[in-house]
Amino acid sequence: MRLTALDEAAEAIGLRVGQGLAEARAICPTLEVVEADQHADRHFLEAIADWCDRYTPLVAIDGLDGLLLDITGCAHLFGGEQGLIDDILRRLLQLGLDVRGAISSTTGLSWAAVRFSDRRVIADEAMVAVLSALPMRALRIDTDMSLTLARVGLKQVGDLLAAPRGPLTRRFGPELLLRLDQALGREGEPIVPRRPVALLSVERRLAEPVRDEEAILDLVGRLAAGLKSGLEGRGEGGRLFELLLFRVDGRVFRIEIGAASPLRDASRIKALFNERMAVLHDDLDAGFGFEIIRLNVLQSEPLDQKQAMFGSRLSGSDQSPDFIDRVAARFGRDFLRQPVLHASHWPERASSLAPLADMARSAAADVARPVRNERPIRLLAHPEPIEVMAEVPDGAPVGFRWRRALHRVARAEGPERLSAEWWVDGEDTPPRDYFRIEDSAGHRFWLYRQGLYERGATDPGWFMQGLFA
Repeated sequence: MRLTALDEAAEAIGLRVGQGLAEARAICPTLEVVEADQHADRHFLEAIADWCDRYTPLVAIDGLDGLLLDITGCAHLFGGEQGLIDDILRRLLQLGLDVRGAISSTTGLSWAAVRFSDRRVIADEAMVAVLSALPMRALRIDTDMSLTLARVGLKQVGDLLAAPRGPLTRRFGPELLLRLDQALGREGEPIVPRRPVALLSVERRLAEPVRDEEAILDLVGRLAAGLKSGLEGRGEGGRLFELLLFRVDGRVFRIEIGAASPLRDASRIKALFNERMAVLHDDLDAGFGFEIIRLNVLQSEPLDQKQAMFGSRLSGSDQSPDFIDRVAARFGRDFLRQPVLHASHWPERASSLAPLADMARSAAADVARPVRNERPIRLLAHPEPIEVMAEVPDGAPVGFRWRRALHRVARAEGPERLSAEWWVDGEDTPPRDYFRIEDSAGHRFWLYRQGLYERGATDPGWFMQGLFA
């Protein structure tokens, strides 16, 4: 067992991360130890990343204990880079967190400065001077490489800057100089945000936190109205909206709603969030209130405006997307589903159920194609084996037992032979002979025999596939 994290008191007595627990107890017999929970640590770091969305939407997780924020174009909203870093550190300190931060033009230099320097904001002209004074570990290289560099007299990054690059590459590989160039901005190193960047976004920073649900919905309607001009300029409507509620104690709530058709009407957007919040009423704990409310458009599609004739109204079918959206917002997108046909003759793959919200906008969807009359309306989730009695081995059954019930066949049609899709199932999959059966009670079934009666081969099996109406 080894130490994975230390508080200030433990660091003061000389303990270090990675030290064995037995050695640490020998130094401090009264050491208080708590078992590490990596899942909880990761969840906590993600919660801090959500909180940092108030400064920029480009937030990435860096390792086990760090965050990377791309604040390009955002610093002026907080009085400049110094004002932004001071605001972040002050707010996190008020939340009970002891953190360090640094701002520079490159990810590598910011990573190095926050761990090996006291500089908070590093100007471009000071990049080389700041980096030169840092140890080799500041270049994000492994411990073995840093020790090897120290043995040859390269202990600080400044020593590396004056050394010829060719011998360094031949001896230590390309990673060392790549890290150096990334820290100096010679090589690009983009940040990969943990969440997709919104296409459009509007927010309201409140002087007084709000807790009332009606007040929150009123603000949602105002924010949705602010999105309308941006969507109109793009000739699009939103398909997926996200509402972010920043609570004063740092917790962030994310609420998403989808639309069956492109949407930019503020009243409909507000109504959908009203439906969703009615379901989340108990889980949406306002605490001491929300201080920032943001509305994002995550997905959009072209929106073709339709105008009704004078003195007439649009057809009633145009109201269906509104109904679908309200049901999906309250009960989930998978609550309403409809069958969709696929380009396959194999029954298990010929159709599937898709969310109605995803298919409502597709006028040419496969659901509009007619289904063959000889196919049953209902298919079983998995074909079920049955016991069959037949007059001839390859003929239609005269009776069968399914689910412990005996059925006597009154009429039979078939067989209809379906060969397996060899590009999916392989060439050794046997064909199926399907029969449409009606028993003496008037019930109609769709069953099949899998395989052929061949000399020396295993007898084929019989299976129930579906039921006719």
